[in-house]
Parts: sequence; structure tokens; C-alpha cells
Amino acid sequence: MKAFPPLARLKNAIFITGCFLAAGCSQSEDPMPPPPADLGPKLSVLDCGWLGFADITLFGLSNEESPVREMFVPCYLIEHKGKKMIWDFGLPPNIVGAGVVEYVPGATMRYDVSIIDQLKTLGLEPRDIDFIAPSHLHFDHAGALSLFKGSTLLIQKAERDSVVDAATENVAIDPSLFAGMEDTPTVQLEGDHDVFGDGKVVIYSTPGHTAGHQVLFIDLENTGKVVLSGDLYHFRFSRENQRTPEFNFSRDQTLESMERVEALLEEKDATLWIEHDHALADTLKKSPAFYD
Repeated sequence: MKAFPPLARLKNAIFITGCFLAAGCSQSEDPMPPPPADLGPKLSVLDCGWLGFADITLFGLSNEESPVREMFVPCYLIEHKGKKMIWDFGLPPNIVGAGVVEYVPGATMRYDVSIIDQLKTLGLEPRDIDFIAPSHLHFDHAGALSLFKGSTLLIQKAERDSVVDAATENVAIDPSLFAGMEDTPTVQLEGDHDVFGDGKVVIYSTPGHTAGHQVLFIDLENTGKVVLSGDLYHFRFSRENQRTPEFNFSRDQTLESMERVEALLEEKDATLWIEHDHALADTLKKSPAFYD
């Protein structure tokens, strides 16, 4: 697949920790202090743009059913166990600072400060990010993906396999955003994935919006448990009335994924963050503030 070449295999690494007394080591020395307790993940919300629509019928609801015409486009930084992960990558960086840009008739986008510059305010660069995970590969979730090609990509196999064919039929997919990622280390998922191995940050497979759509569960010690929706829903009305966009990969799979996530929220006593929800975005504290 030329636009998104075969995935590179990850190399096994062995990490050895512990204390070994050498011949010249004095046993009377004070022992090394224990490492600080891991208090759980930190979640930072980055503003990676806005989308505007004159007509929302494409999303499966009438213009009379919701007054919302503008959507937030977030990126998220998750820090846990000494590692860093980014979930979703916002609008394409080439529109940063360009003001309101019309990308198809009746649909606009705006992006004020790039994800790269927002990370810089936290003292981070792309090379500091260990894992990258788009909820799916639409342009407003994969815009800056190729800027992190040295990080380990966590993606559903179905998403990677379907992206080229879908690009010929779906204006939301731009294969140029994945260019140059031939050597990106990749974990090709075929279902759920516990990112850090402790149940605190878990990717759940939720196909339907795209072939390999996924959502992210995060167990935050003080904030509580949160599920980041990707594009499972775009509007609160969509969730309340089980509406699906006309351009979804599969309506049936979307409805099944909706049912699965609602069950997950109940099981985990978690809160759903609809990523594009304008009203929710207005209440969230943005980076450099964070949730823990």
C-alpha cells in the first residue's frame, strides 16, 4: 500500500533494574530512596482547531434539531509511568494562522496555534512522545500525525488497511498526511489495547465511523474515569438519539460500537467526553493546565 506502507516491526527490548553490590561497594551506605509512587495518568487538552458548518444534515440530523454549527478539534497529551502519548492530532498544520479557511463549500476550519508550539510551552518536542494514537484517520484527527513519525503508532489494522480505498470516496481522508511514515514503529491492533499494561489507559476498538475507529479510556485519580469519544458522536443530540453521519463506514457497526461504549461507561462509572462538543470544550481547562 503505497500511501501507507507496510508497518515496521517493533524490536524487543530488555530493561534490567535493581541494585547489585560490587566488590568495592560499602554496605554501610544509605540505601537508595524508593522511586516516587505513580499517581496515575495526567491528561492535557490541546486546542488543535475548530470546524464550522452551515449545514449539519450530513451528520444524520436536521438543521432544526441542533443549533450547533461549530466543532472543537482537540489533541490530547497523556503522561503515565514516565511515558508520553498523544491521542488525536488535530487539523493539518499548514493552515495554522491562516484564519478561517473554507475547505469545501459551506464548511470552514480555523487553527490558531500548532500542536508543536503548544508542546513547546510544556518543554516537549515530537521526539519526546513515545506513543501516537489517532482515534481514526480523518484529516481533523490525523493532521499532524506525520510530524511524530519517530514515535510508536497504535492503530487498528482495519484502519490502516482501509485508508487508501476510503480516500477515493471520502473527502475527510487525506493520504498526504501519512506521507513519510514508512519506518514509523507500529503496533497493529486487532481489538482493544492496554497501552501501559496497568488498565489505566486503554484503547477500545469501536468500528463504524471508520473501519478501524477507536476510543480511549483513561483512569484519572482525581478527575475520575474518562472516555475520549473520537468521532463515535459529533453532537450531544447524536448521542441522545443514536444518530449516525451519512459518511460513516458502517451504520450497523457504529450502532454496535455506541452500545458497547455506553455499557463501558456504566461498567467503569466513567464520563464520556464528546471530542467535538463545543459546549464541553468551553468548560475544559486547556494546556498547560491538566487533569489528573
